[in-house]
Amino acid sequence: MRALLVLIFFAFVAGAAAFVVWPVLRRRADGRRRLVLAAAAAVLVLGVGGGVYVMLGSPGLALRTLTGPGETDLPALVAKLVERVRADPNDLKAWILLGRGYLTLGDPGDAAAAFRQAGPLAPPAQRPAILAAYGEALTLANSGRVPRAAEKAFAAALKGDPKNASARYYLGLAYAGRRQTAKALAIWQALLDDAPPDASWRSMLVDRIAALKAGSLAAGTGQAPDIGAMVARLAARLKAHPGDAEGWQRLIRAYSVLGEQEKAGAALAQARVALKANPTALAALEGEAKALHLDKK
Repeated sequence: MRALLVLIFFAFVAGAAAFVVWPVLRRRADGRRRLVLAAAAAVLVLGVGGGVYVMLGSPGLALRTLTGPGETDLPALVAKLVERVRADPNDLKAWILLGRGYLTLGDPGDAAAAFRQAGPLAPPAQRPAILAAYGEALTLANSGRVPRAAEKAFAAALKGDPKNASARYYLGLAYAGRRQTAKALAIWQALLDDAPPDASWRSMLVDRIAALKAGSLAAGTGQAPDIGAMVARLAARLKAHPGDAEGWQRLIRAYSVLGEQEKAGAALAQARVALKANPTALAALEGEAKALHLDKK
């Protein structure tokens, strides 16, 4: 295919050369002189054309245009999904995939818009998961703080599916943000009791509960929780379990909040190595690094 593209390109260049050379050959001048001028013109056109192809051409891009995006070319796949939903606004699967694609690309605002479109199209059994995804995207777009619209989405999701883990977690986060500690702890503790032992988010939830309890105890004793010790424990746990993608994000974020940019950068480098076999986790990690202005390698 690539060879065909090259042949087509140079066929156009040859045509351009002929267009330039023909008037030179028709001029009434010495035959040898005409041939020299024609050859010089042809070489000039071919040289410029070839140089443009080498320096500025994108044979790979042209090839992808003819053959379609690769399986790992997420931006191209998202673009295809955008075309698909424009052609068929009632395509539920395409809206859901588009929302997930935007989340992976670190664009929660557009992800929320896609999930909002998917909600009314979904059957009752599928709607709670979409509502939870919509609320999560709204929360991520709001820098991790649960807005009212997201809270309503989580509450609606739990009406249809009381066991929805995402909705339960974020509702707890909303209560914690309003310092309604008892409600937040009740939701998170119940979620922890229901969590499978191998759930990827279990350790993160344990950390959240511990932090909330520490803050509650500090409020009653007048002492601040030892945030530094909690961050150190998280760092130690990641050394033992380096595959915890969300744990790495929390550690990097914690160092940044504490103003320890060197430690945040070091943790980012370690996370990139630990998660190199997980493209989805790496994409989320890079989004976190960009948000924290740590994306300069």
